[in-house]
Amino acid sequence: MSSVPQLTCQEAPCSSAPQPESPEVLRMSLAAAMTLDFAPGSFYRNACLGCINLLLTYRSGCAARCAYCGLSGDKAQKKSTCKSFIRVTWPAFALDAIIEGMARRQSRVKRICISMLTNSRAPRDTEDICRRLRTAVDIPVSLLISPTILNSENLKRFRDAGADKIGVAIDLATPELFDHYRGSGVGGPHTWKRYWDCLGESLEVFGRDMAGAHFMVGMGETEADMCRAMQRVRHMGGNTHLFSFYPEGGSPLAQRLPPPIDQYRRIQLARWLIDHDRAQERDFSYNERGAVTSYGLPQAELEAVIAGGEPFRTSGCTGRDGEVACNRPYANGRPGPGIRNYPFKPEAADIRHIRLQLGLPA
Repeated sequence: MSSVPQLTCQEAPCSSAPQPESPEVLRMSLAAAMTLDFAPGSFYRNACLGCINLLLTYRSGCAARCAYCGLSGDKAQKKSTCKSFIRVTWPAFALDAIIEGMARRQSRVKRICISMLTNSRAPRDTEDICRRLRTAVDIPVSLLISPTILNSENLKRFRDAGADKIGVAIDLATPELFDHYRGSGVGGPHTWKRYWDCLGESLEVFGRDMAGAHFMVGMGETEADMCRAMQRVRHMGGNTHLFSFYPEGGSPLAQRLPPPIDQYRRIQLARWLIDHDRAQERDFSYNERGAVTSYGLPQAELEAVIAGGEPFRTSGCTGRDGEVACNRPYANGRPGPGIRNYPFKPEAADIRHIRLQLGLPA
């Protein structure tokens, strides 16, 4: 393992040592740190992460107050920016060290993703970091952006700095849920309209299939709600990256349960069919609870899709080889038999398990 110093975080407001900030310092997912040999560890079932996930970091934190997020401006009164995010800690490293690490391990890395915070410094710093990364290593860069603080000119500058893909974390499937968990319901700055407008602007700047939306299942939406949101993205020319809600410790929703697995599997199947233009939501059927009962496809065709296992893999940005690079091993739950997004191709035993979860004979 490489000897790379992890930068310490300010543990209390009275600390005399200033906490390092972006753009010189970035936080890195634990899985990415393991991929670059910056941190010890191994992946369950030998899953490998193909994307180095980076996160901007500031002493002033994030101005958003999203109820489910470990980075919420309301969490822990901003005592430290060493918060967990997607359940694990994100250690901080100098950007120069990250670049050196990627240069050494370039054969392992298919993509880089920079995640913004809702912070006034983030647009300029994201542009700067993206340009430095693309100058140093020949690896494509995605940006997970903060629409509330951006305009179309920012997007053009990101493109000119070398980014080739954009992600917009809409997360919630309806305007009411969005406002409740991210907007006025929590005193947050985000609006449903701005997020969708920014997705459209991103597709105009970066092109069809080069921008997409993140959605999270299990926030009170019906399956019909989620399918319609995903179809809206596809009609715009984008694609969907799907997550299953998993409680973040210390957030207001820390006690909320993940969605039932059968619900998530049906939505995964719907996402794959919609994004691959194999079906459209208008042909789906639902029961009185809004759960999918039919995808409007011949049963033999649907069975073949399920048998291939692709709908149940992590949906994320691809590398130049066309394969998903951002496979986020176990970001939706703990490593173990209850995998929600498979970070590898499901094996025969996995497919049998998935079929049972869908209520189909194994």
